[in-house]
Amino acid sequence: MFDYFKGFVTDKKRTAKGTFITVETAGTGYLLEVGERDFNSIQLSEDIAQKVYVLLTHREDAMSLYGFSNKETRDIFQILLSVSGVGAKMAIALLNEFDACDLISLVIDGDFKELTRAKGVGPKLAQKIILELKDRLIKTELPKVACQIPQSQAVDDTQAVLLSLGYEEKEIENALARVLPSIEDKSNSEEVLRKVLTSLSM
Repeated sequence: MFDYFKGFVTDKKRTAKGTFITVETAGTGYLLEVGERDFNSIQLSEDIAQKVYVLLTHREDAMSLYGFSNKETRDIFQILLSVSGVGAKMAIALLNEFDACDLISLVIDGDFKELTRAKGVGPKLAQKIILELKDRLIKTELPKVACQIPQSQAVDDTQAVLLSLGYEEKEIENALARVLPSIEDKSNSEEVLRKVLTSLSM
């Protein structure tokens, strides 16, 4: 129903139920629940309009609006909600612990132990998240969009080799986005190529 609100952030507050901001647009103030990262990055501003991406959820007993500073975080939040056993509070806990790019990389890499760092996420739920979302994330554009691909000789070399092997440009870019955050030496062409090839073969 809603994609984003562009308006003035007139209030920010922490309560026992979570962190919230109020966005005023067209004379109406909307109360949005946000994660800690977005709560800290979104500034109060009664004279400068800001764009806040939103998601409306509906349960039998309540309707809630959630706010995000960027579209990619909103999209991964929505994908997390599709996992049975993951509600809004759990999805927010995951996004409080990891940014969208890191979370996507952990799911695709199958690193369930790292996912358990998020509050309330046990090993079984972490494995379930990976099981239900790994293939879905691999097949979407979200990794490429959420994880910016730095330009470097190693990246250029990897793309050239993989294109020559018959891989499509889109799947190469998605694979690079998935694996680069976990590579310490991003200038090492052999390491980048090896990790990308492993990702493409999964």
